[in-house]
Amino acid sequence: MNAIMNVLAKPIGYVLSFLYGLIGNYGIAIIILTLAVKFILYPLYMKQMSSTARMSAIQPKMKAIQDKYANDKDMQNQKLAELYKEEKFNPMGGCLPMLIQMPIIFGLFTLLRNPLYYMGSDERMMFAVHQSFLWMPDLSQPDKWLLPILAGIATFISFSMQQQQQPDTGGGQMQSMNGMMKMMKYVFPIMIVMMGRSFPAGLTIYWSMSQVIQIFFNMRMNKMRERIMAESAGKKKKGGKK
Repeated sequence: MNAIMNVLAKPIGYVLSFLYGLIGNYGIAIIILTLAVKFILYPLYMKQMSSTARMSAIQPKMKAIQDKYANDKDMQNQKLAELYKEEKFNPMGGCLPMLIQMPIIFGLFTLLRNPLYYMGSDERMMFAVHQSFLWMPDLSQPDKWLLPILAGIATFISFSMQQQQQPDTGGGQMQSMNGMMKMMKYVFPIMIVMMGRSFPAGLTIYWSMSQVIQIFFNMRMNKMRERIMAESAGKKKKGGKK
């Protein structure tokens, strides 16, 4: 596992070191790196979000099939497959972008948790990671309250918006999962606050900025979802007229 983390974290460490050389401020370099990574991954986020939105659009048809064939799982799966083909929807379409994003996110997390381990050969970074930034005297040390609380608030807003975008496909198992997700909406931000109080401030800056950017991505997703739902409603009306 450590070897994998090295492979993921070291290239990103070179980028962070390069940014620091241009800017001369470790905190700002982390923010710019976060912005760059998020916007490089933006097309993947949009693909994932588009898949989620399309699933929401066909959710009523899925629910109707699940109710109609509740006692015949084979027929239910067959009818769902026919629906996916008819709607040109790939239920796994949102998974691949997420799988591509995860190594980069893990690499960033690993790097910023222990930056000197991955950038120790760059003498500048030995001093950079201890720089002050805003109210924080040393970015290698945890900020005990303000930054973790900001990270928790941003996580709560982002998580809540993403939860609203998830379609309710019905069924006992899905209802149980939805209940768990609703609970996590409150538990996860609290966990972020607690972890942020022990992680280096540089890592908490990354997480906070990442979640703030994700909020704007979610706003874009809401507009995309509304458009897809409107298109689906328009097709339904045309089909009804026929």
